[in-house]
Amino acid sequence: MVEQHKQEPEIPYLTRIQVLGAMGVTAIILLIVAKLSLHFGNFSLFSWDLNQRELLLAVGLGLVITALSGLTYRLWAAYRKSADYYLEMVLKPLALPDLIWLGLLPGLSEELLFRGVMLPALGSDLIAVVISSLCFGILHFSGSEQWPYVIWATIVGMILAYSALLTGNLLVPIVAHIITNWISSYFWKMWQLRQLKNKF
Repeated sequence: MVEQHKQEPEIPYLTRIQVLGAMGVTAIILLIVAKLSLHFGNFSLFSWDLNQRELLLAVGLGLVITALSGLTYRLWAAYRKSADYYLEMVLKPLALPDLIWLGLLPGLSEELLFRGVMLPALGSDLIAVVISSLCFGILHFSGSEQWPYVIWATIVGMILAYSALLTGNLLVPIVAHIITNWISSYFWKMWQLRQLKNKF
């Protein structure tokens, strides 16, 4: 009889402080790259003026992305395995209040770089959407078996890129990204806590 072993991460599990520190350092690096690109590049950012209609659109978009992620999780076994691996590595060490930072730091820094800088720098067209979204997907690569998660992140990147293009407002993908991270991470943490309670 062959024992089944849980897949061990290629990147070792981190502590809470290490995860929060990595998020903070990554956010700072992405912000610096974005600032330097804006300083030396010949393009401008989308607007940052969020009216009530666009705020509702952003929140709705975040809810739609979260629902699609949940559906993909249920229907695509490879994505489910990949997402569990990634989320366990990132979320397991975090306390519930830490999820605030998990929404804000990546939501602001990643959107500023990928949708705020890269998208207009590449021409704000279909090729720019694809390239910036692929780069966004690759940012979420954390091991050789993580390609389903990278594919999903790339698709989400395309949705967020089109939301910036259609509205001309960078705050739409920022808010949608923050909402998606908050809701997804909260539900995953609640599921994890239920699993722990069921063991005892």
